[in-house]
Amino acid sequence: MEMIREKAVIWCLAYFSFCAYAASLLTHNGVNYEVQALMDIKKSLKDPHGVLNWDENAVDPCGWTMVGCSKDNLVITLAIPSQNLSGTISRSIGNLTHLTGVLLQGNNISGSIPSELGKLPKLQQIDLSENLLTGEIPSSLAQLKSLQYLRLNNNNLTGAIPLALGNLTQLTFLDLSYNNLSGPVPRLPAKTFNVIGNPMICSTGKEPDCNGTAPVAVSLSLNNAQNRQSSGSRKSHKIAIAFGSSLACLCLLILAFGLLLWWRHKHNKQIFFDVNEQHREEICLGNLRRFQFRELQIATHNFSSKNIIGKGGFGNVYKGYLQDGTVVAVKRLKDGSNVGGEIQFQTEVEMISLAVHRNLLRLYGFCITQNERLLVYPYMPNGNVASRLKAKPPLDWTTRKRIALGTARGLLYLHEQCDPKIIHRDVKAANILLDEDCEAVVGDFGLAKQLDHHASHVTTAVRGTVGHIAPEYLSTGQSSEKTDVFGFGILLLELITGQKALEFGKAANQKGAMLEWVKKIHQEKKLDVLMDKDLKSN
Repeated sequence: MEMIREKAVIWCLAYFSFCAYAASLLTHNGVNYEVQALMDIKKSLKDPHGVLNWDENAVDPCGWTMVGCSKDNLVITLAIPSQNLSGTISRSIGNLTHLTGVLLQGNNISGSIPSELGKLPKLQQIDLSENLLTGEIPSSLAQLKSLQYLRLNNNNLTGAIPLALGNLTQLTFLDLSYNNLSGPVPRLPAKTFNVIGNPMICSTGKEPDCNGTAPVAVSLSLNNAQNRQSSGSRKSHKIAIAFGSSLACLCLLILAFGLLLWWRHKHNKQIFFDVNEQHREEICLGNLRRFQFRELQIATHNFSSKNIIGKGGFGNVYKGYLQDGTVVAVKRLKDGSNVGGEIQFQTEVEMISLAVHRNLLRLYGFCITQNERLLVYPYMPNGNVASRLKAKPPLDWTTRKRIALGTARGLLYLHEQCDPKIIHRDVKAANILLDEDCEAVVGDFGLAKQLDHHASHVTTAVRGTVGHIAPEYLSTGQSSEKTDVFGFGILLLELITGQKALEFGKAANQKGAMLEWVKKIHQEKKLDVLMDKDLKSN
């Protein structure tokens, strides 16, 4: 009897815990509070193209366009770039407490920046650039301890830059250019920041009447290295007015740079990361970890061929076990010394780290040595779509459809919601990975091509896989978002047929043979032939 009573108590506690969790997502009216917050945001905006086709009667907002959710179905991203939106940003955005990214760049949004953004502890990215925002930069943004990326450029913001922004230790990129900001520039921790185009900015804060009433015509575009040199250059500027002295300083800099290059060549050391390899020192770039090469050697059993789980155009991928037991995938790039200099490689790694989406492969960290470039990712237990299509038991139709939708969301994020946008150029089943829940995760986009907003295409050496390359890209070398869309279309055909694109072109060495076969089947109106036999009637 006592045992029955204890079980009853446990069941009651479990039930009330579940009810409490469910209730925490609901308002007093029984409405999902995230749905209500998003509807408030929609009502405060004018949407000429009708992209915000959200339903206020919905229970779950995770299927809505422009909204990204976590695996727990909590809203984590709001990304509506370049949709010609106007109106204002609702203060209800502060109720989306799990947001990690707010990307509303390239619209015509006016009004002030809601101070409620400072109440979102998980925010990592804010991009409100190229709008019509007015008022001051809210000092509440200084409470966002996880903020890494902040763009407010090309607006009509006024007032001083909040000094408290200097406390954001995770901030790596800040752009406040082309506003009407005034006063001094605080000491900012951002690795790169830009305040050019603010005519009333004071460079040091020590100028007479540096309070916004007496403008000083100074434009700044600084990074940390330049900032460290600025105090010395200001002091020397008063002395080194003559052209000859400036020329002498320039010669000294060139000589010092030449000595540095000679020293690097002689001692075979790294320039970018001054790390003693004998110590297990970690250097973090935002949330990324800088691994030691020896650590990855141990994790992969010296890059044993038995641990290879994938091969691609950039190199082999190895399964590895870190010292803390974490299972990782280590991509060892081919011709590491030719991938680019340390600074170029670090810049590309930074851009990868800013592409955060549940359908994109997350980067754990990286490793740089004199001759090696390695990227470390979480291990995907279900492999890739290409291998799963041939495995038993076969993927059911619901899973295949979920894979298609997840891949589409990841590519949409790369094309429309990244800044600069990223073109994958090698979309295929082998590059779509599956996590423990068989959710699609787009991989191998790390060193793909980045495009600015004004570039319609880029000409480069053709990259991709035979059978998945768009014909116009193969013939001209000009890639665009359409290149990825073509690859995605081939992926859809592979999901439907259960066969690889290359299987149709091996005999005649044809490119795009699968597509020709599908066209023929379509003309003959035998679409049922396309379906994977393993799907049977499902």
